[in-house]
Amino acid sequence: MWIWAAVGSAFLLGFYDVAKKQACLRNDVLHILFLATGLSALFFLPMAVSSAFDLGLADGSVFESSQGSLRDHLLILLKAVIVSTSWITGLMGLKRLPITTASTIKASRPMFVLLGSIVIFGERPNEWQWVGIIMALVALWVLGRTSKQEGFDFTRNKWVYCMWAAVITGVISALYDKYLMADMKPMFVQSWCNIYITAIMGVILLAGRIGKMEWYTPYRHDWVIWAIALLITASDFLYFLSLSYPDSMLSIISMLRRSSVIITFVCGAILFHEKHLQSKGLALAILLASMAILVFASR
Repeated sequence: MWIWAAVGSAFLLGFYDVAKKQACLRNDVLHILFLATGLSALFFLPMAVSSAFDLGLADGSVFESSQGSLRDHLLILLKAVIVSTSWITGLMGLKRLPITTASTIKASRPMFVLLGSIVIFGERPNEWQWVGIIMALVALWVLGRTSKQEGFDFTRNKWVYCMWAAVITGVISALYDKYLMADMKPMFVQSWCNIYITAIMGVILLAGRIGKMEWYTPYRHDWVIWAIALLITASDFLYFLSLSYPDSMLSIISMLRRSSVIITFVCGAILFHEKHLQSKGLALAILLASMAILVFASR
């Protein structure tokens, strides 16, 4: 069941990235993230309130939460800071880079999760896992050569740096999730994390508006943000659910979830009419092959 939950999360995550790219045409990064996360937090607010006051609203179901200690809430707040950093930098890169390029960079995350698992959890990759890692690096090299055809240097562009920052903080978040899910209920982590992320985004936006910062721009209403909230809520729910199974493997879940790049790549070609798809497709094919090798080598 945890594998199917991860696959469902990947499917929804692909359309979530497409919706974010569309929303970026009308609004800035912070407004999109604040409203989408705020709406997502509202979905789970009844469960959070129920757990806080011990009302038993969803006891015995997959939506069951818990009160959590002060330590638990501080750990979730730390996760919210990490996720906020990943989402802000990732959406900044996605806004200004072709979605086919940005999504392929994000798809390299499982390789770094595996490397993190090696360092932190003492996992030892076998020969085929090393083959998968090397193939992923080759795919990124091919993508870097393609980026020059689009007028930006893959190793010097600041928006590419934003995507890499999103990848690294995303890896930290994924490794941290496995630690949290050992003792916490999925609904507790998801609901309170969304609440804290909304608060963080709200404070940043308020500071920008009051301080009349150059980066602050007024919000323009866009119904796509509702779709973003629904998609990330459902995707994250399935993700945390998959992690909650005792026999689940973080490395495989991360790889399966990154298969969402297939949806973003196809939509980038159809909806956004992006170019150089043949060379990008080669990089994506190599990356997906490396992911497949890593999945089967991890069994």
